[in-house]
Amino acid sequence: YNRAEEWGESVVINYKHDAFHFGTAVPDVERGQFADAKPYLWQSDTSVAKNSWCYTADNDYKKTEQILYDLVDIVSKNGRLLLNIGPKADGTIPDEDQAILKEIGAWLSTNGEAIYASKVWRTSAEGPTKIIEGQFTDSVDKKFFCEDFRFTVGNGCIYAICMNMKNKNSVCIKSLASAADAHKPDFFGIIRAVEVLGYDSNPKWKQDSDGLKIETVRIDNEKPVVFKIII
Repeated sequence: YNRAEEWGESVVINYKHDAFHFGTAVPDVERGQFADAKPYLWQSDTSVAKNSWCYTADNDYKKTEQILYDLVDIVSKNGRLLLNIGPKADGTIPDEDQAILKEIGAWLSTNGEAIYASKVWRTSAEGPTKIIEGQFTDSVDKKFFCEDFRFTVGNGCIYAICMNMKNKNSVCIKSLASAADAHKPDFFGIIRAVEVLGYDSNPKWKQDSDGLKIETVRIDNEKPVVFKIII
């Protein structure tokens, strides 16, 4: 009996390893992710704590920016992030969990257009930091730099997300360099404007053969910064 049909809800089945035939359900990478973008939808499930899936008195909580790094990286690769929190025995949400969720919510309230209903771009990432692929790889903090970007598209725009701009005020996005030959598989679009979500609405920018170079206000935190490329 199909309860989902009765409720008027769409449902999916997630699976790990080869529990289902490929293409019949959504593959899940437990506490980890893929290194590269996939042509199919997938999911990562992880928790706010490194050492537990539920509430314990000695939870080793992740930093909010680490969860945001994972979120951005996963979405840029056609994935979805399921984030677990651990209520106490009386049903209350621990203060630490609440603080993380509120920080994530604040970031999404400013940058959510680069995440919600977004799609993959032809390039998902650029930069020196490589992602370790596989399950149970989320216990080690990832170190990103100003050269690390993740890309999504939506609303007629390209979103270039700098993973860590702390103490920086400029970036160079190599994947958006101007191309001399339209027959080559480089970016050949016309950039009409650039915005920095949540920051200076009129950044200085220029595009040349090295990349799209943007100057904006100095960033004082390690959370990802979203550049909205209007084309």
